[in-house]
Amino acid sequence: MHPMEILPIAHFRSPLKSKFGIPRQSGLAESLTGSIVFEPPYRHVEALRGMEDFDYLWLIWEFSENRGEGNLTVRPPRLGGNQRMGVFATRSPFRPNGLGLSCVRFDHLEEDPKLGPVIYVKGADLMDGTPIYDIKPYVVYADSHPKARSGFVDQTEWKSLEVYIPDHLARLFSPTDLEALRQTLTLDPRPSYHHDAQRIYGMPFGCYDVRFLVDGPVLKVVDCIESSSP
Repeated sequence: MHPMEILPIAHFRSPLKSKFGIPRQSGLAESLTGSIVFEPPYRHVEALRGMEDFDYLWLIWEFSENRGEGNLTVRPPRLGGNQRMGVFATRSPFRPNGLGLSCVRFDHLEEDPKLGPVIYVKGADLMDGTPIYDIKPYVVYADSHPKARSGFVDQTEWKSLEVYIPDHLARLFSPTDLEALRQTLTLDPRPSYHHDAQRIYGMPFGCYDVRFLVDGPVLKVVDCIESSSP
């Protein structure tokens, strides 16, 4: 048998312009809004007929910025990056085939004169430009298992950060973008092995490079520098 060849049906648009700062799971930054822009062969509203009757969608996409070969074991951030687990027992982005699976909230569908129907979603953990290979509706009776065990995720508490953004910097963002930025930062975008209270980190968000430092449980935004890239 020949391996299946797949091409993107769409690409994702997001204020998150790099891997740094991407939420580690979908749904954690609920206010984070992104859009799905289809490739020309799929820019037809007929392909989306019935979608507005669903609240959530599954996206199958590519970890396009991870070019390294997948290993058999990985170090999950949830475990502090200190313990190894089998790659297929984690959601690590470093996988043999580099495919991601995310459940996102459908927000609305909008017809663009040049791009055709564009899907707007919330809570996605995809960076700007991510290729999307398929979209499927989330179906409660088949996809929801509220009593299921979640392995080491159940056994390890994830502590969120308190985020402080000075007023003069907060005013640079719309209320919606500001809330999305807060939710993204509270998840602690630093690599799990970084704990230097003096180090200033930079995270691209929309038109700005957001600079921040973390001291204990508090993340403080210290500057927002307008990005020169589109």
